[in-house]
Amino acid sequence: MKSGKLKKLIGFTSLSAVLTLNITESHATESQSDDSEESTETSELLNQDFKKIVEDPYHVVLVGWEDIRRDDIKFSDSISPASFTDYEDTRLLSESESEGYEDNVLRFAEDDEVSFEVEVQEEGLYHIGMDYYRLNEGLVNPELSVQVNDEFQYFESRRIIAPTYWENESDDFETNRHGNQLVPNQVAVKEWHTMTYRDPNNEHADGLLFYLEAGANTITLSHASGEMLIGDIRVFTPTQLQTYADYISQYKDEQATETLGIYEAEYPSRKNSSYIRPIARKDINVYPYDSTTQLLNTFGGDSWSEGGQSVTYDIDVPEEGLYNITLKTLQNHKQNVPVFRSVEINGEIPFEELKHYRMEPSNEWLNQTLVNNDEEPFSFYLQEGTNTLTLTSDITPLTPLVNTLNEMLQEINALGLAISRLTGNQPDRNRDWVISDYIPDAEDRFTDWIQTLEQYSDELSTLYGNKEDETIDEVSLNLLVQRLESLKEEPNDLPNRLSELSEGSSSATQMIGNLISQLQDTPLLLDRLYIHGEQTELPAANQGFFTRMGSKVSEFFASFTMQTFDVEETDDDVLEVWVGRSQQYVELMQNMVDAGYTTETGQEVRLSVMPNEQKLILANSSNQQPDVALGVSVGQPWELAVRGAALDLRQFDDFEEFSTNFSPGAFLPMMIDDSVYAMPETQDFYVLFYRSDIIEQLDIPVPDTWDDVVNVLPELQRYGMNFYVPLSGTAGIKPFMFTAPFIYQFGGEIYEEDGMRTAIDSDGAVDGMQFMTDLYTLYSLPLQVPNFYNAFRYGELPIGIANFQTYVQLLSAAPEIRNSWTIAPHPGVMQEDGTVNRATPGSAQGGMIFEKSDMQDDSWEFMKWWLSANTQTEFATNLQTLFGPEYMWHTANLNAFEELPWNEEHKDVILEQWEHLQEVPKIPGSYMVEREISNAWTGTVFYGENVRASLDYSVITANREIIRKMEEFNYVEDGEIIKPYRVPQLETVEEWMIQNVE
Repeated sequence: MKSGKLKKLIGFTSLSAVLTLNITESHATESQSDDSEESTETSELLNQDFKKIVEDPYHVVLVGWEDIRRDDIKFSDSISPASFTDYEDTRLLSESESEGYEDNVLRFAEDDEVSFEVEVQEEGLYHIGMDYYRLNEGLVNPELSVQVNDEFQYFESRRIIAPTYWENESDDFETNRHGNQLVPNQVAVKEWHTMTYRDPNNEHADGLLFYLEAGANTITLSHASGEMLIGDIRVFTPTQLQTYADYISQYKDEQATETLGIYEAEYPSRKNSSYIRPIARKDINVYPYDSTTQLLNTFGGDSWSEGGQSVTYDIDVPEEGLYNITLKTLQNHKQNVPVFRSVEINGEIPFEELKHYRMEPSNEWLNQTLVNNDEEPFSFYLQEGTNTLTLTSDITPLTPLVNTLNEMLQEINALGLAISRLTGNQPDRNRDWVISDYIPDAEDRFTDWIQTLEQYSDELSTLYGNKEDETIDEVSLNLLVQRLESLKEEPNDLPNRLSELSEGSSSATQMIGNLISQLQDTPLLLDRLYIHGEQTELPAANQGFFTRMGSKVSEFFASFTMQTFDVEETDDDVLEVWVGRSQQYVELMQNMVDAGYTTETGQEVRLSVMPNEQKLILANSSNQQPDVALGVSVGQPWELAVRGAALDLRQFDDFEEFSTNFSPGAFLPMMIDDSVYAMPETQDFYVLFYRSDIIEQLDIPVPDTWDDVVNVLPELQRYGMNFYVPLSGTAGIKPFMFTAPFIYQFGGEIYEEDGMRTAIDSDGAVDGMQFMTDLYTLYSLPLQVPNFYNAFRYGELPIGIANFQTYVQLLSAAPEIRNSWTIAPHPGVMQEDGTVNRATPGSAQGGMIFEKSDMQDDSWEFMKWWLSANTQTEFATNLQTLFGPEYMWHTANLNAFEELPWNEEHKDVILEQWEHLQEVPKIPGSYMVEREISNAWTGTVFYGENVRASLDYSVITANREIIRKMEEFNYVEDGEIIKPYRVPQLETVEEWMIQNVE
C-alpha cells in the first residue's frame, strides 16, 4: 500500500499513460453530428487526469519545495556506522578491518539495508554524503537507494551511484605489432573516497537535496549492486561558493610566478570512468607526433562526453604562489557548440565562476586560459609540491531544457495515444475530424509547446555565448518548433499525420529524443595542460602552414608502407583470420592473440578487418580466402557450405566434446544434414523486459505464459499502456527471429523433415500464426513501435519482449531507471506436462574454417582457443574496461558467459532462456518461407484474411521456390529427389552433447 505522502509524489511515468477509455471502432466511425452530450462525455474521458504510477522526478519535486528552501540554515552532522541500525552484527567491522579508515565501518553488500537517525532543528533541504571504499571487482559500481522516513522522495533517490576511480596500469604505453601505441589497461584505485549523493545522470552538479522535517528523521540505505565499505555519513545544508573576488582577496600578498609547467593530457592520475581514454591523432599540432605510427597523444574526445565524468591530474609546482591555468583543447565534434566543465583545485571548486565553466568550440586547437567574462585570467593559489586539478563534464546548465523536453516528449506521446484511441490503429483518411470536439485543448497544447521552445531557444543562444552562426543544437530546436507549428496549423489533420507527431523516425517525438541525446553529449579533446605565470609565453596551439603541409606530405608517403589491419598477403606459415568487426575490436583481439595464443603455441596469427562478408564466396572462388573467418552472420556459413567452401568441423575428434560449451539450438542454421560448418561466437537473447516499479504499482503479475500476457493486457490498456512484441518493431518483412517463436512454442514446424516442403500449414504452425495475428486483431497490441527503448524508458510500454541491443541501451543510456527494470524468461506456451515451451531463436555471429585452407588443424586449434571460456571472459572484460559499459560482449560460450561482469540475476535469466534456444535451420529457398510467413501475417492483420487461407496460398509459393533452389543445388532433378536433404534437428545436436557429457 502507498502512504499518503507517496501518493502525492508518484507521477513520473504516468505522463504518457493518459487514457482509461477503450473507444470502439463503431464509435470512431460515427458522423460529426453526434449528440453534443455524448461528444462532451468523450472529450472529458480523453482529457481526464493521469493515473500516477511512480515518484515524480527530482526537478519537479524541487519546485514544490521552493517555499521551504532557506539559505540561512547552517547544519552539518556526521553519523558513524556504529550508530546505524537494522543490520547484521557481522557487517560492522572494527578499525583493524577498515582498510585504513581508522574507525568502525560497515560492509554493505547484497540485500543489505541499514538505517540511521538524524535530528535537525528546522525543516529544510539537506545534502547527504558518505565515505566509501569499493570492494567488488570488475566494472560494476556500488549502488544504493535512499529513503527518508520510509519514502522515496523522488524517482532519482532509487539509484545513487558510488563511482569507482581508475588509473592506468602503466604510463609506459605498449605498442602493437605495427608499432602503434595501445590504450593501457585500467585498474581500480583502492582507497577511501568521499561523495555527495547525486542523480544517476549527473544532471545536478551540486548533488541531490532531501527534505527533512524538524526533529528526528530516519534515513534508510538499501543495497542495489556492487559491494563497499561505508564510513561516516554526513548530513549538511547547501553552501554558497565564494566569488572570484572574494577568493583572490585571500591571496593578495602572494607572489605571481613566471614558471611554465607542461603536462601531457594523456597521463591523468585518475578518473571516475575506466573508458575515458587517450586518443591517437595524426596531427602535427599535438605532442608527441609521428608520421609513421599512431601515438596516444590526446585525451578524452568522445570518451569524455557524459555528465559527471571527471579526470584528475597531479600538478607539481616548485613553489607556492599564484598561477594561471591553460588547457589546450579541441571541440569540433558539435558544430559551434561550447561544452561545460567544472574545475576543482585540490578537491574543491575554489569559486563560483568555475562551477559551470564554458569551453569554447573551434575547428583548430585552442589554448584556453581560464578567464572571467572580461577575458581576464584567473589566478590560482597552489601550494608547493603536488596539487590536483580535476575537470568534470557538466551538463547542469542544460538540465532545465532537457527536463522540459522530456516532459514534452511524454505529453506529445500522450496526445498521439489519445488520437490513436479515438480513430483506431487504421484511421479512415477519407473521414473529416473535428479534433476540438474530442480534445478541446489540442491547439492550446501546441501553442504552449511552441512558446516554451522559443523561450528556451533564446536562453540557449545566451548560454552558448550569442554566436553569430546558429549552433547545431539551436538548429535542431528550431526545426522542432517548425514541425510543431506545421502540425498546429491543421489540428483536424492530426489523425492522418501521426507519423509526423508521435510515430516514426521523422516524428516530433523522435526529433525531441535526438535533441535530448545531442544536448547531453559534451565531448572535449585535450592535448596539454599549462600551469604558468600571467606573463609567461605559451607554445603556439597550432603549427604554421608550411609545417602542417610538410607533415601531410610525410604522412602521405608513409601511408604506402604503413601496416594496418586491412586484408593483405601473408606468409604461408601465418594463420590468416578475417574478422567481421571494426578495427578497435580487431586490434584488441590481435593484442590478445600475440600475448596469449602465439606466445603459448608459437603459431603466428594475423587478424584482418573483413571487407564484406558477402565477398567471402567471391574470395573463395578466386582462391583468396582466409583460413578462418570470425564475426560472420549466422546464415553465412551455410551459404558457403552448400557451395563446398566451408569445412565440416565434425571431422575433428574433439569437436563434439568442445561443442558442449554452447547451446545446442545455436548450431542448427550452421548445419547441413548432420555436418556442422561453424561454431557460435556471439549469441543473442530474447527475454521479457519489464518496469518493476510500474508492474508493482499496478499490482499485476509478471507473465510466464502467453495466457498470462493476455490476462494482464486489460489492466495495462486501462492506463493507456500496452505490451510489446518485436513484430511491432519492424514495418517490412517479419524475419524468422520474430515469427518462429510462435510457431515453435505452439508445437509447429517450419519445414517437413525431408526439407522439400514447408510445414507452416501444419496444425501447430497454424495455431501459432493465429495467436500471432490475434495479438493485434483481438488484443490491440500496437502495430508499430518506432523505438521500444524510448517507449519502455518513459513508461508507455512498461513490458515487452526485446533482445541484447535493448539490454545494452537500457544499461548504458537510461541510468535513471537502472534499478526500476529487470528481465524474465520469454513468455511461452504451457504444455500438458506442466512445462513451458519458450523456444526462441538467438544466434548472432559465428566462426568458420575454409575448406581450401592448408592449415585446417591449426585453424581448429586457434578457434578452440578463441572460443574458450578463459579467452572469451578476458576479451569481454577488456572490451568494457577500455571502451565503456555499452561495449558488452555476448559470448556464445555458456561457461564464459557465467563469468561476465554482468548483473548476476540477469545472467541467470538469460542462461535459462538459452536452454530453450532453437534457431531456424536453413534450407535452399528458406528465405521464401520467411517472406511468406510475413505475407500471411500482413494479410490477416491488415486486410482481415483468414489465417489458414493465407497460409495455404503462402505454402504454394514457398514450396515452388524450395524445389527450384533444390534443383540449383543438385538435390532435385526434373522434379525427382536425387539426393536427400535432412533438415537439422535439435534432438540430433542434444544427443551428441549428452553422449560427451556422459
